[in-house]
Parts: sequence; structure tokens; C-alpha cells
Amino acid sequence: MPETSPRSPRARTKIIATVGPACQRADQLAALVEAGVNVFRLNMAHGTLDEHGAVLASIRETSQQLRRPIALLVDLAGPKIRLGELPNGLIDCELDAEFRFIRGPHSALPHDLTSTYEPLVDELHVGANVMLADGTVCMTVVEKGADFARARVVQPGPIRSRQGINLPGVKLSAPALNETDRANAIWAAEHEIDFVGLSFVRQAADVRELKNLLRERHSAARVVAKIEKPEAIEHLDGIVIEADAVMVARGDLGVEIDVAQMPVVQKRIVATCHEHQKPVIIATQMLDSMQHSRRPTRAEVTDVANAILDGGDACMLSGETAIGEHPCDAVRMMNRIALATEEMFRDHVPQPPGNFRADGLKAITAAVVYGAGHIATEIDARMIVVATHSGATALALSQQRCYVPTVGLSDSPHTLRQMCLYWGVIPLPGISTDSGSEMLEAVTAWGLAEGSLHSGDHIILVAGIGLHGASHNEVKVHCVP
Repeated sequence: MPETSPRSPRARTKIIATVGPACQRADQLAALVEAGVNVFRLNMAHGTLDEHGAVLASIRETSQQLRRPIALLVDLAGPKIRLGELPNGLIDCELDAEFRFIRGPHSALPHDLTSTYEPLVDELHVGANVMLADGTVCMTVVEKGADFARARVVQPGPIRSRQGINLPGVKLSAPALNETDRANAIWAAEHEIDFVGLSFVRQAADVRELKNLLRERHSAARVVAKIEKPEAIEHLDGIVIEADAVMVARGDLGVEIDVAQMPVVQKRIVATCHEHQKPVIIATQMLDSMQHSRRPTRAEVTDVANAILDGGDACMLSGETAIGEHPCDAVRMMNRIALATEEMFRDHVPQPPGNFRADGLKAITAAVVYGAGHIATEIDARMIVVATHSGATALALSQQRCYVPTVGLSDSPHTLRQMCLYWGVIPLPGISTDSGSEMLEAVTAWGLAEGSLHSGDHIILVAGIGLHGASHNEVKVHCVP
């Protein structure tokens, strides 16, 4: 049976929380779920597989205890370029000071810098910009030698050991999937992970490579393409079509492109995802000040709201939950902002069926989905119920941004967890999808018990009967007794 305990109001926009030292225990994870988390992110750039396995076990245990599906996103590190070790771990880069990027893992001179990327010296060229410390420090290459590239500081500031290096405009030879990423992707497949994030995607072929790797191991994981390179913007349509979901990874993207263009590029990515019916995640520094403060800045609140108004399906918290001092407060705040912002969708008219391009969605199903959303809005229904094997129909309903909540039912635990990422969809476990009448009876009992349904409310059921080859071809209106 599904969970029947009352729930606090939860936003339709989904919340992804990164797991870290601040929230690794089972009780901490449960508190985050109660606060509003739908998906947990495991950042494979940090920690060992054994450590990630322990967190995974805690999340699965929490899901069982709360009787609520919780999705897992394994975020592959990708070919992240980092500085090597620095003398005393820190260097203050003064304006016009010169440094040399050299080959090898170690440097003997204080102004010689090394990196984790072996071909760095070969791929730099005179005039190239080298961005360090999340773009706070910038150097320009002024001389190129056989074993070094000399660069002058044009934007001063401190740099530390192992900090990231970004090379906007430099064509890198590093593959999107390195050997460590492959090992981590195989681990994700073996542990039935729901989503796998691919970092530094440059073209659709990168996404296909990861999808093939997962399918070879019989994994049903969805691939999330992270947009954080200029090349990805150039090939955006192809990447979005190939991916199962997309992440606007604003940290590296905001360094790789002109930061002033970031809001416009974010809107373009979201619009492209909507065009192709793909969920889109907005990430990086959404409530960054809440790592140390219990209250966000007004600019951060506006940023989260605008991400939702742009059409984001989910917002992601990184340091706020992984290492922050107030992880639950950050989640609750994001949920509050989303609830307030989503009122804008209350009178939204669903899209016509011609706009639907969801993978695997038949034309009849697309029309039925549109009809269900339109009817639900017109009669002020309290709930739409859909039984789905793959989740495609629930995703199509989600992409309409119909304000009426959608309850997703499935006999597949994987599909239930993946629906945790879909805007406005409530995955409900423990209900058989064999009979439409039994589904309605069970959902009605659940809704009455938890307070989301009352006598006289209307429920819209999207179902499939009779017609060969059509997954969903019926819309039924049910009145709660």
C-alpha cells in the first residue's frame, strides 16, 4: 500500500541535493527528503566507490522507511583539468606577474605550474586565456615553448592546489569519458542507479557513448548531459535530442563563456529542452550563501524563481547540502520559493499536441495527454492519474506545466524513481496498474488519507484500453464519492 501519512506542501519543481559530509547519515538524508528533496546526487569527483556505496545503501533504506521513491543521480567527474600541488598550497597571483605551465606532475620553481591534464602545454597557444579558481584569476599565454607555456596575469587573485583550470576557446583532445568515468558508470549500472550525469559534453556522440556503455550492461539509467562547454552550445539541439535529460551546469559554463551571456544561454538551453520534451536541471550557486547563512540573499531567491519561470524541471543544490551548515534550511527555502513561484502556472493553458516530441510517445497518446491536461484545467480537477511503464506519458504531462498535480503509477520501481525528476509528477508506489477501477480506488483512498482529495473532487485518469498499438487512448473523469 502507498504511504498515507499527511505531507507538508511540496513544490512541483523538483529538488536535487548533493550528498556530502554534511548529510551522509541516514537520519540526515531522511530529514532532507522530508524537507523536499526528490533526487540525491553523488558527486564522483569526490570519495571512493565504497563510500558512495554506503551512501547509496542509506538512501535506499531511507526510501523504504519513508515509503517514498527517491532517485539517485551519479555525476561523473569528466575530464576536469586541475592545478597540481603549489608551494605551501597557495600562490597570490599579482597583476602582470608571469607563470609557466610545464609538463610533468612536479615543479621545482615557485612560478612553474603543473596540471592534471598531460597535453595542456601542447594544446595551449599564444593568446589563449587560462581561467583559474572558478574564473576569479585569469592569465593570457604570451609565449609557447616545447615544454612550457608562459602566461601573464591579467586578472589577479589567489590560487590554490588542485583548483580547476578552464580553457575557454581551446579545443581539447580529452575524451568525454575517461577510464575513471567508465569504471564509475559501470558501477552505476551494477547498482541500478536512475540517472548518470555526463560532464563536459561537447557533441551528441559523447552522450551516445555513455548510453551504449550503460545499455551493454542492461542498465535502465537515464543520461543527463551537462552543458558546460562552448562546443555544447554549438551542438545544443543534437545533444538535447540524444540525452534523456539536461543540466545547465553554470559553474564551468559561466567560466567557459562570457559570464554576461549566462542568463541568455540558460534561457536558450531550457527552451531547447522544452522543444524536445526533455527535463532540464538548473545547477550551481542557487542558494550559495546558505552554506553559512540560514537566509539567502534576495538575488539568490530571484535566481531560483527565474529558473522556475524559465521552465526548469528541477533545481540543484551543491555545496549548500554537501558541506553547508544548514542543509535542511536550504532545501526548505528552495521548496518555499518554488511554491510561491509556481502560482504563475495556475491558469496556464496546456500546449497543443503538435508540440509533443517525447521519445517513444505515440501520436494518439500525445493527443490524449493534451486532452487530459486541458480537461483537468477546465474542470478544476484536483489530480491527474497516469499508469506508465517507461514514464514517457508522465513526462509528457509534466512538460505541459499543467498546475493540476500528476500522480504517476508504475509496476517498475526504476520508472517510479525516474519520475522523481519530472515537474509536477508525484510517483506513488504500491498500487497495481492492472485495473483502472482498482487504481482509482487506491489513489482515492491515498488522497483522502493524506488530505489532497476531498469528497466531490474530480480526478482525471489517463489509461489505455482496447486499441492495439496505443499505450494511452482513454481519458476518464472520476468524482470522489
